[in-house]
Amino acid sequence: MSSLLSQNKDEPFIRKSLSDSCPASSAANTRSLRHERPSRLGSSDVSNDTSTNHAESYFLQRESRLSAKKKAEEEKMNSDYKKMYEKALATKQRLKSRLETSKQDLATVQNQLQTAQKGKPDDCTSKMLEAEKKESWSLKKRISDMEEQLKVKAELKLENQRLKDENGALIRVITKLSK
Repeated sequence: MSSLLSQNKDEPFIRKSLSDSCPASSAANTRSLRHERPSRLGSSDVSNDTSTNHAESYFLQRESRLSAKKKAEEEKMNSDYKKMYEKALATKQRLKSRLETSKQDLATVQNQLQTAQKGKPDDCTSKMLEAEKKESWSLKKRISDMEEQLKVKAELKLENQRLKDENGALIRVITKLSK
């Protein structure tokens, strides 16, 4: 009996007999074995029948091999497409998650920017206003101090002039008395 070699991805090489590989061919083989004896005896009908059975079994074996090969190729192609699809799907999910995190980061940065823009001008202007108010108050105080100093200076000049005049008068009196 002849045998076929079959290979699956998961199974190692297994030797199968023709009766295991194709049920139709096993029936044909058993019929041909039964009819071999009479053909040896010289019956021409039986020998014609066995040659037909051998041809049928050959074609059945060939068809089963081709269909198995096609199925294996289709499974390989399908598994390749499936792997590619799964890989693309995983990449898509990864990119979606990165996009979502980027959107969240953008939203937080925009909120921070808006609060900074709203808060800074108020803080800056209020700080500037406070600084300007303090500066203007200090300047006003300084001006009023200077005005008082000018008044005191003017009074001192008048007092100084009066004392000079008195001093001159006293010097004249002393000179007249000493003569």
